[in-house]
Amino acid sequence: MAAVARSTKLTGRAALLAVVICAIALSLAYPVREYIAQRQQIDQLLAQQQTMSAQVKALEAENSKLSQTWYIEQEGRDELHMCFPQQQCYEVVSGQPAKASVAKPQAAADPWYAKLWDSVQKADAPTPK
Repeated sequence: MAAVARSTKLTGRAALLAVVICAIALSLAYPVREYIAQRQQIDQLLAQQQTMSAQVKALEAENSKLSQTWYIEQEGRDELHMCFPQQQCYEVVSGQPAKASVAKPQAAADPWYAKLWDSVQKADAPTPK
């Protein structure tokens, strides 16, 4: 029996193979890390682009509404409490419904913007000498 018992010690070839594998792993670690970081940045930028695109669409819709006169009139009535000269507008101040009693119509006071415009016209008028 001439069988030679192999020892389990690390051979030169195995050590060289381990060194080569470690060198390859270390040389690939940084580029892989950079690739993953760049992919995350690209994903963030795509999400930001989608958000911006949605904002642009909303602003374009608002712009198209603002270019139409019916929308401007509606906003004037709702936000500034304005009405056309031939209309009679009412505004309920309290949350309570109006009483059913018949009241005498009273002359409504001029709104603040009418008073402001009157003062501008008076200031612009030439002074008599």
